[in-house]
Amino acid sequence: MSEKPAKDLLRQVINELANLYEEREVSALARHYLHDRFHVDSMKLAMNSPIHFDEKLMLHDLRLLRAATPLQYVVGFREFYGRRFKCGPEALIPRPETEELVDWIIQGIGELGNWEISVLDIGTGTGCIPITLGLEAPKIQTQGIDISEGALSLASKNAEQLKANTTFHQLDILKEEIEGSFDIIVSNPPYIPESDKAQMHSNVLEYEPELALFVPNNDPLLFYRTIAQKAKTALSKNGQLYFEIHEAYGDATKALLESEGYSDITIKQDLQGKDRMVRAFYSKQA
Repeated sequence: MSEKPAKDLLRQVINELANLYEEREVSALARHYLHDRFHVDSMKLAMNSPIHFDEKLMLHDLRLLRAATPLQYVVGFREFYGRRFKCGPEALIPRPETEELVDWIIQGIGELGNWEISVLDIGTGTGCIPITLGLEAPKIQTQGIDISEGALSLASKNAEQLKANTTFHQLDILKEEIEGSFDIIVSNPPYIPESDKAQMHSNVLEYEPELALFVPNNDPLLFYRTIAQKAKTALSKNGQLYFEIHEAYGDATKALLESEGYSDITIKQDLQGKDRMVRAFYSKQA
């Protein structure tokens, strides 16, 4: 083990990662890395505390970070709703916007006053949505589906590690029907048009699964339309459908849901002021 004052260690990591991103981003990345890998928090930096660290491990990590490997893949986890979720190239890294979506769902259930409900997450990835919902409200029965075996394996490991009762199984939503009945169906499906690739950083393009990111330019609402149609037979009476959406397609998603017979449709902005979530209700005919 090596030892170095916290500020010197931070300076070393920043220098190693210089020119990778803008200066502010490099500083933030270095701080997050030291926090996640060696538990260097703001207090230790302020006091310039001596930090014990594995220099060989750090050099290995820095090689990966210089190659634009996402930090969450380097350290192996991402904090989501106060819990550590295992991360890997099998699934998208959970984003803050998805935490906001989970929070909205919890608020919505609380407003209804009935926590004994069932929730299905379509395209579950790491399992962060159904696992978090199940842990925050243990009366909720949660389930996740995904086309990717790798993602399902990762989600199952997260459920086991976090002691959640969420179950997972494989399903191709574009080709197969939803089995069972659910009070809430939620999805953060692929929604980035192929044409947006040119604007994206290599740490996303080269490492995160394209299967979970992109849709054809000529059909950006492919998954929303498919899920909205299939959810109508799988939702219970007065069931709810939640989506995380592309910021440019809020109105288009709302119009699609209206055309499919959904009502009380709400578009919600994230903390950055962007249209990023939609909720809709579906009342089945008697």
